[in-house]
Amino acid sequence: MLRPRIIPCLLVSNKGLVKTVRFGSSKYVGDPINAVKIFNEKEADELIVLDIDATQTGSPPDFAMIQKLAAECRMPLCYGGGVKTVEQARRIIGLGVEKVAISSAAIADPALITAIAAEIGSQSVVVVLDVKKALFGRYLVYTHNGRIKTNLSPVDAAQQAEKLGAGEIVINSIDFDGQMKGYDLELAEKVRQAIKLPMTVIGGAGSLHDIGKLIQACGIVGAAAGSLFVFKGPYRAVLINYPDQKQKNGIDFANSLIK
Repeated sequence: MLRPRIIPCLLVSNKGLVKTVRFGSSKYVGDPINAVKIFNEKEADELIVLDIDATQTGSPPDFAMIQKLAAECRMPLCYGGGVKTVEQARRIIGLGVEKVAISSAAIADPALITAIAAEIGSQSVVVVLDVKKALFGRYLVYTHNGRIKTNLSPVDAAQQAEKLGAGEIVINSIDFDGQMKGYDLELAEKVRQAIKLPMTVIGGAGSLHDIGKLIQACGIVGAAAGSLFVFKGPYRAVLINYPDQKQKNGIDFANSLIK
């Protein structure tokens, strides 16, 4: 039976692990390889690694770093950042990564979704939608790490990606990023109701209770978080953490299974 996934999301900038607030104010929190080792020990369900510099600078994926991450990682790994071509996606999968995430490139050239899916399989293609509320409360998709506004709603973008062959949609809330006050459940529910694909939500988790509320609202989804798994306590001391099996069992999965 499918179960909700609890997923650490690691942001990489200048080869270091960072954490952002609303896609800005990045804070260095350590070495990504060391973080992977700790999440291995804690038996994380899955891991997302996003290079937040690559698209902004026009750089290709850092294949040397990806190779190190994949070699160390003992859980399913999703990598995103700078992927613009089928060849890059194929090379990343060849390094041992299970999923390739595309974001800005998928908006600029939607046909790329279909082309990559044909090469590596739909199950390995993840489309990440960075979303922010605009005027009058309308949700819009942004690209280039939240710097360029599009006129696409996340529902329309998710439905388009589904039709073009994506295997998973990731909804990343810019407004809630780093706030640790809970997920944007309104946004999550809108997209969940519009697509049938597996979906993961990032942005805002501050506790396991927040993860439980997301699962209750949306059913079987991926609950991803950054700050929750790298900070500890009211002063946000850097400490890599992840719920043990007893804690995970304490999250109310029962309601999610009837969605």
